[in-house]
Amino acid sequence: MLGLGGLVLVGLLGFEVGATAPASCLEHDTLVRLDGAWERALLDSDVELLESLLADDFRWVHNHASLVDSRDDVVGRASDLRARAEGSTSSRTQSEVSTLVLGSTGVVTGFTEVVRGGTATRYSFMRTYAEVDGRCLLLGNHTMALPDSG
Repeated sequence: MLGLGGLVLVGLLGFEVGATAPASCLEHDTLVRLDGAWERALLDSDVELLESLLADDFRWVHNHASLVDSRDDVVGRASDLRARAEGSTSSRTQSEVSTLVLGSTGVVTGFTEVVRGGTATRYSFMRTYAEVDGRCLLLGNHTMALPDSG
């Protein structure tokens, strides 16, 4: 039985992440939608979607490796009801998204503007998706805050 996160992802992609997919998740449009679902899952603290999307060995490397999150770290933060209630992130907006595919691996790059507490920060990102046995999984994420240009 799918919860809201799974239903949203099925609607967005036409298949359930973690389920056998009729088409490859590595097609450009599908990768872009999948990556957008990742951003929304972070914004909405969608634990179910995060659990279905992240590979067991997922790693998220933040600014200059100042922090490295595992799958459990990301899901745990999304599960923390107190943090969710106090969350100050009001938006996550992607731009200049592009994809590269080689074999069973897709890389999505671009920029995300994250607004927290009324302050916007622009990040460069590079995420690696792997198609394994018809399953689309996010294996790695690297983000880097960009200095203000003003």
